[in-house]
Amino acid sequence: MTKSPAISLALAVEGGEWGDLEAVEALAETALAAAVADLAGHEAQPFPETPPEVSLVLADDAMMTDINSQWRNQPKPTNVLSFPAFPLVPGGQPGPMLGDIILARETIEREAAELDKPIDEHITHLIVHGFLHLFGYDHIENSDAEEMEAIETRILASLDLSDPYGDTEPV
Repeated sequence: MTKSPAISLALAVEGGEWGDLEAVEALAETALAAAVADLAGHEAQPFPETPPEVSLVLADDAMMTDINSQWRNQPKPTNVLSFPAFPLVPGGQPGPMLGDIILARETIEREAAELDKPIDEHITHLIVHGFLHLFGYDHIENSDAEEMEAIETRILASLDLSDPYGDTEPV
């Protein structure tokens, strides 16, 4: 029997009111496990024997605005940012550190309310979205966006969560 690949999670709270941190950590671990299983099973993504580490930084809008301004020249908060430790293309072998996923609490709360969806479901989607960015997936070109959205949708479906894009067909 083949052992499923795994991810090591490092959680850091840098800002915002995140509530029950054990619940957030469990949510992140579930989202990452589903993403790893999907990438390994459906996308033939290799994983090293030793689980690579993902750093999940829980931030607030002020911190996210600073980061977004510095790294993307966009002086406003956003819901999630990802910073790969090393450049990686889909299907490439990850190293021991995948990178950072940063979430902004207030933006996520606003979006979840606007979308009329539970905040945990929105956080799960954003963790999966950020994780795919660490593997080199992006949504700059339409074809790349369609591929990334389809993978996200398939991962979220494996967790019994709805399609965040509303009309994406899983690949």
